[in-house]
Amino acid sequence: MERLQKGAPSVSLTEEQKKQLAEIDSTFRAKIAEREVFLKGEIAKAQAGGQSDEVEALQKQLALEVRRLQDDCESKKEKLRDGFR
Repeated sequence: MERLQKGAPSVSLTEEQKKQLAEIDSTFRAKIAEREVFLKGEIAKAQAGGQSDEVEALQKQLALEVRRLQDDCESKKEKLRDGFR
């Protein structure tokens, strides 16, 4: 454990800092949920219409958008953490 702390010392966050990080998480969870609801609806329509190519394209789009939003979230949180130091 001591070796781990030497390489990357743990930083104690204040309640305000934790609140800011939680707010970023909450915002991005909402954005992800919004995209999932929309694209899953589009996927259901395409499935009902028998458009398998469209279903596949929409599933890929959903995966890409979720990954992008997750990456954006982590990037924002990391930028905020850098400001705490």
